[in-house]
Amino acid sequence: MSETSPAQRRPAGELEASVLAALWAAGDPLSPAGVQSALGGRLARTTVTTILTRLHDKGAVSRSRAGRGFVYSPIQDSAGLTARRMRSELDKQDDRGTALARFVSQLTSEDEQLLRSLLESAEDGGPGQSPAAGQPRPGRTGPGASP
Repeated sequence: MSETSPAQRRPAGELEASVLAALWAAGDPLSPAGVQSALGGRLARTTVTTILTRLHDKGAVSRSRAGRGFVYSPIQDSAGLTARRMRSELDKQDDRGTALARFVSQLTSEDEQLLRSLLESAEDGGPGQSPAAGQPRPGRTGPGASP
């Protein structure tokens, strides 16, 4: 059995990102063979199937029966998936305040302004508003938040 040197290994998540990109580009559900074809055939179908199964287990793709196999569809777009990952990482933290503070401290001034604008819009019932309009979001304090 030969080992792959660290220099030859792909960065973590690169294959998953490639498979998701193929699914997003397709617009319709794809079988593992369809994903393999969309990726130019450079991966073995068993590898593609393994990646799709992992993405399904992580909740990033849905699957449905098609004949004897499955076809896969992305559950969210790229931005939605990134937001979900960010939330998942935050949920793992015991000290959410420190994690958020460190995140905010590393934002560029442009991203900080964008975040401020999105938070203000959500408070005003704009695009970022939670599904229960007018209800305080979990962990919120200040005007409009219930005790």
